Amino acid sequence: MKRIISLTVLNQPGVLNRITNLFSKRNYNIESITVGASENEGVSRITCAVQVENEGVIEQITKQLNKQIDVLKVTDITDQSIVSRELALIKVQTLPNTRSEVYSLIDPFRASIVDVSKESIVIQITGESEKIDAFIELIKPYGIKELARTGTTAFPRGMQLQSTQKLNIV
Repeated sequence: MKRIISLTVLNQPGVLNRITNLFSKRNYNIESITVGASENEGVSRITCAVQVENEGVIEQITKQLNKQIDVLKVTDITDQSIVSRELALIKVQTLPNTRSEVYSLIDPFRASIVDVSKESIVIQITGESEKIDAFIELIKPYGIKELARTGTTAFPRGMQLQSTQKLNIV
């Protein structure tokens, strides 16, 4: 089962390496990982999507992550009401006779064209992973030249994530 873990960490050199090593040492695969600044200066938010066999594994991962010195908070947000997004850039081969067909697929997915050349277009799409997967399947027959995805970024909706709003960092 896929689990989404949200971490708030001190923005220090080597933190990401220590976290990914923890997963690696225990033979857990990270499906995607995103890292970026949070609302608090000196604090970053990491979102990991992890495939696990059972609830016990995710509990063990959470406990191990909480032991890391630069980790401020670890939360498995999978079962909460969350906002999650992913970004994909897709370079699609377009011939003059298929370009209008490709354009017609872009609008329903609220994607946008960010680059156009004679032989290809680059499409930007954001949304939940399932939406991006569905778009990729539809566009595949036209010839995907390149594909880059960011991975899932997520946090709970509303006021569920209260503990990171007022961090006292020394």
